[in-house]
Amino acid sequence: MSAIRLTQYSHGAGCGCKIAPDVLDGILAKAGPGASNTRLIVGNQGREDAAVYDLGDGRGMIATTDFFTPIVDDPFDFGRIAAINAISDVYAMGGKPVLALGILGWPLDKLAADIAGDVVAGAQAVCRELGLALAGGHSIDAPEPIFGLAVNGLVDLDALKLNKGAEPGDLLYLTKPLGVGLLTTAEKRGLLKEGHHGLARETMLKPNDIGVEMARISGVHAMTDVTGFGLAGHMSEMCEASGVAARVDFRRLPRLAEAEAYRRQGAVPGGTERNRNALGKRLPEMDAAHWQWLCDPQTSGGLLLAVHPAYADDVERVGRQFGLRLESFGEFTKAGGETLIEVRR
Repeated sequence: MSAIRLTQYSHGAGCGCKIAPDVLDGILAKAGPGASNTRLIVGNQGREDAAVYDLGDGRGMIATTDFFTPIVDDPFDFGRIAAINAISDVYAMGGKPVLALGILGWPLDKLAADIAGDVVAGAQAVCRELGLALAGGHSIDAPEPIFGLAVNGLVDLDALKLNKGAEPGDLLYLTKPLGVGLLTTAEKRGLLKEGHHGLARETMLKPNDIGVEMARISGVHAMTDVTGFGLAGHMSEMCEASGVAARVDFRRLPRLAEAEAYRRQGAVPGGTERNRNALGKRLPEMDAAHWQWLCDPQTSGGLLLAVHPAYADDVERVGRQFGLRLESFGEFTKAGGETLIEVRR
C-alpha cells in the first residue's frame, strides 16, 4: 500500500467527476456538429463511446480520449485503471487498440514528479499487456492530479458496434458488477473494512477486451461501456439511440454485494444524484435503495450489451472463456412515453 493517498488531492474520484449528461448536452449544442466529412462514420452528434473514421479498406479507425482524477491512492494502480478505462471505449465498439498518448496534469507544488512517473509506468504496463503502444503525450502543471489516454484503434466495419441498434426483445447483459462508486467513496471517507480494499480495484483493473469477441456475434445488436453516467444513464442513451425502452430485473442485476452496507452508511458519490437528476422522467420514481445503485458512477465499468435471445448461449459461452458467468438481467421493450427504464424490484 502506497504511503501517498492520491485521492486526497482531488475534489472527486474517477469517472464520478464527469460533467452531468444534461449539462454536457448544453455544451455540445453550443459547440455545434463540427466540420462534416464523408468518411466520418461516428462523430460528436450522438453519445457514442468514440469517433470512427472510415479508412476505405473495410476498416475503421476508432479515436477516443478519457482522463480523470485519482480513483485509488496508489499511483501505479491509478495509471493502470485510467489506461484500462480509456482503452475500454475502443473495445466497446468491437475494435482493437493500437496506439495511445498520455494526458497528464500534475500539481508539482504538492506531489513529487517521480510519483507522476509511477502513474505513467502503470499505464505503460497496461498498454504493454494489451498490445498497444504508449507513444508519448502531453503534460501540464495543474491544481490536482489528472491522468488518462487518447487511444486509437482499428475495427472491421462489419463488426463495428454502436450504442444504437437494440431491438424490442433483446436481452440485457453487463460484463462487470456495479458498486465501484460506492466502494471508492467509502474508501475515500475512511469507512472501508480491511477485507474490502481490493474489491473495487480488481473490478476496475479487468480490461474489457471481451468486447472484441462479443462484436463478432451478429446477435449482439448494440454495445457500450458503463462509466460515469451509471448503468441507468448509459442504458437510457442506448434506449434513445435505438428507439426502445428497457425493463430491468433489479434482483438479477450484477452488483458487488459488499457495497450495499456502505450505501446504507451514506457513502454515495456526488455524481450519483447528478445522474439521477439528469435522467428526469426517463427513470421512474423509486426509493434510494434502487436508484442509487442504478445511478452509481462507474470507473472502468463493464460492457452493456443488447443481445437477440437466439444468441444468448453464444454470449454466455464467450463470457465463460473470459472467466465470467454472464446472466441476462432484463430486456428491451417497445418505447412508449417519457419513461425509458422500467425497474422490477
